[in-house]
Amino acid sequence: MAIPDFQLVMLPLLKYASDGKEHSLREAISYLADVFNLSNEERKELLPSGQQAIFDNRVGWSKTHLKKAGLLEDPKRGFFKITDRGMEVLDKNTTVINIKFLNQFPEFIQFRTTKKDNDKSELDAEEIAGNTPQESLEFGYQKIKKELELDLLNRVKGCSADFFERLVVDLLLKMGYGGSRRDAGRAIGKSGDCGIDGIIKEDKLGLDIVYIQAKRWDNTVVGRPEIQKFVGALHGQRARKGVFITTSKFSQDAKDYVSIIDSKIVLIDGQELAQLMIDNNVGVSTVSIYEIKKIDSDYFTDE
Repeated sequence: MAIPDFQLVMLPLLKYASDGKEHSLREAISYLADVFNLSNEERKELLPSGQQAIFDNRVGWSKTHLKKAGLLEDPKRGFFKITDRGMEVLDKNTTVINIKFLNQFPEFIQFRTTKKDNDKSELDAEEIAGNTPQESLEFGYQKIKKELELDLLNRVKGCSADFFERLVVDLLLKMGYGGSRRDAGRAIGKSGDCGIDGIIKEDKLGLDIVYIQAKRWDNTVVGRPEIQKFVGALHGQRARKGVFITTSKFSQDAKDYVSIIDSKIVLIDGQELAQLMIDNNVGVSTVSIYEIKKIDSDYFTDE
């Protein structure tokens, strides 16, 4: 089955704690994953940030909501247990626990209305979507980033050939290649070899050389013949490493070809180029920075 949203986890989590014992969140996650019959892939599926499993995050937020409603409590660090109120809820044979259900408890209402500006539309969206706050933040970030990638790629496709060469230099330097910008600037677009647009140092010491091919194409798919020309040019230079950059896409045949040859060829298509530019702050600027913080339990160890 699909990974349940955090509201669907609430009732099973409360029932899990109904034995009155202290439980760790990790134990609860493992138990609930079995209850929902999740596959290994579903248990390991990560949030967009790659920092935490989606199911782990949802169980954690379910616990937070139940705690804010007074149904669970934290008797000690890293553990939780059911409260008298939680037992009363289960004794009533409750069939559904969700945000709407928890709104009957004053403490929970206070918890939710402390959100900035008491934004009711935000609260309703959370209730309907079933996403945890962290999921909403991360999925929103990914949506903004995807829109930026498209805008950035369109801008790159419209720039001049000379500017595109400088862009490639700037990106490779930000990624740690090329040594100095002066050396890199002389390398790109100056070699004149068939199938090679330029060369750049692999590291600041110049222990190895990487050969570059850059194609500022729009709707033309780069196929295997273009890659073969590039590989042939590398062999002519007794080289084994190269990067082929395009603003369009590579055919599957081209991708399969580079996976079977001895030379190490990296293919960067338009989408990946835009992603690398964003990740390395080339052609973009930061508008806002948000920090997610949590309690530092180690700070309170001597409490």
